Amino acid sequence: MPFGIFMNPKKQKPCGCTRIGDTIVDLDALEHERLFDGPLFSVTKDHYFCQPTLNDFAAAGKAYRVELRETLQRIFGEKGSLPDALKADALFPAKDVQMQMPMFIRDYTDFYSSYNHAYNVGVMVRGPDNAIQPNWKHLPVGYHGRASSIVVDGTPIIRPRGQVSADKVNPTWSKCNRMDFELELGTIVSHGNKMGHPIKVNDAREHIFGYVLLNDWSARDLQVWEYVPLGPFNAKNFGSTISPWVITPEALAPFKVALNKQEPELMQYLKDDDLHCYNVDLKVKLKTPKMENYHELATSNAKYLYYSVAQCLAHHTVTGCNFNTGDMIGSGTISGPEKNERGSILELCWGGKEPIKLPNDEERTFL
Repeated sequence: MPFGIFMNPKKQKPCGCTRIGDTIVDLDALEHERLFDGPLFSVTKDHYFCQPTLNDFAAAGKAYRVELRETLQRIFGEKGSLPDALKADALFPAKDVQMQMPMFIRDYTDFYSSYNHAYNVGVMVRGPDNAIQPNWKHLPVGYHGRASSIVVDGTPIIRPRGQVSADKVNPTWSKCNRMDFELELGTIVSHGNKMGHPIKVNDAREHIFGYVLLNDWSARDLQVWEYVPLGPFNAKNFGSTISPWVITPEALAPFKVALNKQEPELMQYLKDDDLHCYNVDLKVKLKTPKMENYHELATSNAKYLYYSVAQCLAHHTVTGCNFNTGDMIGSGTISGPEKNERGSILELCWGGKEPIKLPNDEERTFL
């Protein structure tokens, strides 16, 4: 039972919604009819779902999420019912509506939390003996991204241009010729912390509103020239795409799995007593202009992360950095141990050395 924002075709305004099968449910309509009659919603004077984002609902906290989820399960369950007079105004075929950005994202940080991805990229850059940098197993590595260019699924991404250098000495001006995707999980913050007051690792999950799919578009040829010594910049800031649906921790609870043991032992502030993520497949499919159907490039899984989201939040705030409602952190590319589980074309084509052959005999190294 996900939460999102859609453009209501009757009201001609964005409204909060959920989706059940192929039906979009206008939560604004249900809220105004006072159908959310649990102990929290029945007394609040706030209207969460007539807003253009889910930020206010996220900030309300876990108890509101749980109550709403249980109320919706009762209304739309086998023994529940929606008043006939409301069906025409509250229910819409999913194919007929346009989804919007679910959150106002004020700030965004991207991490590098998948061991398999870090190892693969390290092998390509430094060789197998030095693939993993010394700091990587002691802290979640990350960089500050660009929130202003995060867009919802379906928004066109314009191919960037910039400096590239074939010999890593002399630059030329070029369009990006090594365009890549990165298959990631995005985490949306429900409420933040005061500046100077870190979020403790074992309290961090209380600050999570939910999760989105995240595609961190990457201009690899721009990246390899610019990233020394401070890391990604223009290669990442031209666009990142998220799914329109936010999936809450309550919905993902049945898929919870423990992450692998972390060695060497981490510092105390990173010791997560409930080290886990979710056994959820994450897939990448590609369709070129010459193809009729999508071709599956990779199937990864959120369980392949090395660091938990709680550890990333704890490390991000350990200096006293303050988060706000709607802020997002990315997991970094999530890759599995097998070749078909690699979450970027950079890995799938091994830096361009192993072209990907598509079903119609086209080949791709990058997009």
